[in-house]
Amino acid sequence: MFPMLLSSHSRALPRHGDFLALPSLVRPRRLPSHPAKLFFCSAAASSNGEAPEKARDMHLYNTRSRRREPFRPRAPGGEVGMYVCGVTPYDDSHIGHARAYVAFDVLFRYLRYLDYEVRYVRNFTDIDDKIIARANQLGEDPFSLSKRYSDDFLSDMAHLQCLPPSVEPRVSDHIDQIVTMIKQIIDNGCAYVVSGDVYFSVDNFPEYGKLSGRKLDDNRAGERVAVDDRKKNPADFALWKAAKDGEPWWDSPWGPGRPGWHIECSAMSAQYLGNSFDIHGGGEDLIFPHHENEIAQSRAACCDSSINYWVHNGFVNVNGQKMSKSLGNFITIRKVIELYHPLALRMFLLGTHYRSPINYTVEQLNVASDRLYYTYQTLRDCEESTQQDQSSSGGSLPFTTTHCIEKLHEDFETSMSDDLHTSVALAAISEPLKVMNDLLHTRKGKKQEKRLESLAVLEEKVRMVLSVLGLMPSSYHEALQQLREKALRRAGVTEEQVLQKIEERTAARKAKQFGRSDEIRDELAALGVALMDGPDGTAWRPSVPASEQPVAAKSSK
Repeated sequence: MFPMLLSSHSRALPRHGDFLALPSLVRPRRLPSHPAKLFFCSAAASSNGEAPEKARDMHLYNTRSRRREPFRPRAPGGEVGMYVCGVTPYDDSHIGHARAYVAFDVLFRYLRYLDYEVRYVRNFTDIDDKIIARANQLGEDPFSLSKRYSDDFLSDMAHLQCLPPSVEPRVSDHIDQIVTMIKQIIDNGCAYVVSGDVYFSVDNFPEYGKLSGRKLDDNRAGERVAVDDRKKNPADFALWKAAKDGEPWWDSPWGPGRPGWHIECSAMSAQYLGNSFDIHGGGEDLIFPHHENEIAQSRAACCDSSINYWVHNGFVNVNGQKMSKSLGNFITIRKVIELYHPLALRMFLLGTHYRSPINYTVEQLNVASDRLYYTYQTLRDCEESTQQDQSSSGGSLPFTTTHCIEKLHEDFETSMSDDLHTSVALAAISEPLKVMNDLLHTRKGKKQEKRLESLAVLEEKVRMVLSVLGLMPSSYHEALQQLREKALRRAGVTEEQVLQKIEERTAARKAKQFGRSDEIRDELAALGVALMDGPDGTAWRPSVPASEQPVAAKSSK
């Protein structure tokens, strides 16, 4: 377990002005209903472009418009509302979940960095066909099962340093709101009752398909949508399902039953964010049918319902194939973090733009883990050096330092404000880390004027970037130790065995048995253990296994 990696409130999230907190270093860059009639609303007035522009210029890709748009909150100077579809907790969470919720955690963090107050809502679908089927399979109460997997999911998110949302509603606690919304949809002529079931009528909602770009004639019963001859149109979907033996149910005007899959998010987003809000997010697989159906439900219930930005993350492939249980390549978060530091997984995920598909491989995860170790080791060395002498001689920092900070600030905000290009933001810290290592370890760097002051400032600015990306540990030392422990576990050796090999190699070198010395070094390198010779002896650190070095070299380009 990694208790020290849970999001620490002792270090507040940085704001964009914090980049400029040190004297005269960088100037802030201001980024820049009659049942017989068809139900139809003209497009609800969006606040996009109508609000005065804030002093920054962030763009998000909007799935509905299929283009990047300047971010303009509905309430300038007020709270940004963001709803992200949560998990259906019937099994362990997988790396696809990690990809989605890390992406939206970064959006949450960056909006706060830009001085927005954000109300972030992420739900739990704690009653669903899949939960009921799994509970019956295990002989467990459905609510007990969903609670257990919900708790496991929250633990996984904490390990990945995803900040807790403002609200985490559960479907089972919002049945009244769901029933009320279904009544409104029926009253507006967009739903019909059949033997205790309630279906949404897509034929009575001409806007249906605008998010996904699908034509109504192309739509068929899809995921979690059963084929039912009682439907007026095969694309009609359930708002309420009549009770079946052995399933949970609640009373309703249409008889006992439970909500359909899609209605829950419409009801809960309206409950906590209102009928209109700023951002709705989720995985690309939710565009159709789930989010398409959400729009239909919400606007059928309330003509003024509108969401400014629909944001979706891309799929996760495993070794070039789509991840699925049927292919046997279904990888859970827990399985990954048995062998890798959770923040190595987070860094791997952030290395690809959130809308692009990402290909999960062990080789790429090893590269991310190695990069994370290098980052934390540099920052720890810097922290230790500056703690030894905290005096300041005053005056300006060297141009090389201020220029490095200016470029980091520029590259970070430019990339993040351009639809969250986290891979570019991560690349932006490479040069500051190199400069820090030069100041720490090279003869020329150690002689540089205001060396310690430069190290302190660089460490602080890199730390700010890592904090916004959710990669900042509470302790460099503890994170490095955990990375070492995971590397040993992957290698299948203990630290004592590594130290014995180091002693054996030292003895071989003293005996001028350089062939044997090289063999030992290569044996450990093949396991992902690199040896470093120095004036104080030989130390070891985790590394990419030697056989994967070509992959690592390609990834660094």
